[in-house]
Amino acid sequence: MQTTRTLLALALAATSLSSLAETTLTVYTALEADQIKAYQQKFEQESPDVKLRWVRDSTGIITAKLLAEKANPQADVVMGVAASSLLVLEKEGMLQGYSPKNVGKLAKQYVDHNTPPSWVGMDVWGAAICFNTVEAAKQGLKKPESWKDLLKPEYKGKIVMPNPASSGTGYFDVTAWLSLFGEKEGWSYMDKLHQNIAQYTHSGSKPCKQAAAGEFPIGISFEYRAAKLKETGAPIDVVFPKEGLGWDLEATAIMKGTRNLDAARKLADWSASLSANELYEKNFAIVAMPGVAKPNPFIPADYEKRLVKQDLRWSASNRDRILAEWIKRYDAKSEPK
Repeated sequence: MQTTRTLLALALAATSLSSLAETTLTVYTALEADQIKAYQQKFEQESPDVKLRWVRDSTGIITAKLLAEKANPQADVVMGVAASSLLVLEKEGMLQGYSPKNVGKLAKQYVDHNTPPSWVGMDVWGAAICFNTVEAAKQGLKKPESWKDLLKPEYKGKIVMPNPASSGTGYFDVTAWLSLFGEKEGWSYMDKLHQNIAQYTHSGSKPCKQAAAGEFPIGISFEYRAAKLKETGAPIDVVFPKEGLGWDLEATAIMKGTRNLDAARKLADWSASLSANELYEKNFAIVAMPGVAKPNPFIPADYEKRLVKQDLRWSASNRDRILAEWIKRYDAKSEPK
C-alpha cells in the first residue's frame, strides 16, 4: 500500500511539473513578424517552463481588440505595443502593475511613472521617409527633406503612409504634426498632404516596403524598417524630416486578471533584462536600457535629439477624438480592411 501511495505521489508530482512546464502565455503584440521569432527563442531558452503564443496585428487593431475584450480578457501579456495604447488600457483599469527585476536599470523616461509601473518600455520607434531613388530618377522627382516638402504638387499620387486608426506609426505621425504645427495648422497640413496620398496602408512598415519595391516612390514609415530594407540593398534613401520626428515606445504590460501571473511576471522581467535589450538593439536605434544601443550606419547618431516633444499621455487621452476627425476627413483613401 505504501508503495502504491508513493507511486501515486510521484505521478501527481510529475503531472504538476508537467503542467508547470507547459504554461502557455497568450501575448498580444504589434511587433514585426521578423522580430518575434528571435525574442521568443531567447525568452523560452532562458525560461523553459513558459511557452509563448502570439496574437499579432497592427497597433490600432490590437488596441481595439484588447478594449473589446475588456470584460473577458484573452491576453496574459501585451508586449511590443505602443505605450500610447497601453496608457488607454491603463485608464480603463486593465493593466496589472508590476516592477520588473531590472526596471531600475532602464531610462526613467521610458518607464510608466506609477509605482509599481503599469507598463515598461522596450525601445523607441520613430518616423522616417523611404525614398526610392531609382523610381524618383525615372519620374524626375527630387528627394524631400522636410514634412512640408511632401506638399509639393509633383508628389501628387506618389506618397503612401500608414492609416493612424490601424497603425501606431500612422498615429504618431498625426500627433507629431498636430504638435509641430499646432491643432489648426496641423489639420490644414494633413488636408494638403491628403491631395498627394495614393493610399493609407494598414501597417506602418508597408509604405516603406512599397517604396523599396518601386510601387510608389515615397513611403512614410519608421526608421527600423527603412534601415533594414536599405541594409539588404533596396534602392532607397532614408529621409528624416528636419522639422522633427514622431515616435512612440514599444512596451510590455501584464493584463489584470491573468491566470498565469507568475509566468507573466517572468516575461515582464525578461522584457526589461539586458538579454532582451541586446535583441531590441538589433532592430532599434534607441532602447530602454542605456549603454546598449550601437551606432547604425543608416540612422543619424543624433536620432534621439530629432524626436519631437511627444506627450504620450496627451496622445492617449485624445486618441478617440483625433482618429474620428482623421477618419471623417481622409478615410476614403484607406487600404481595404
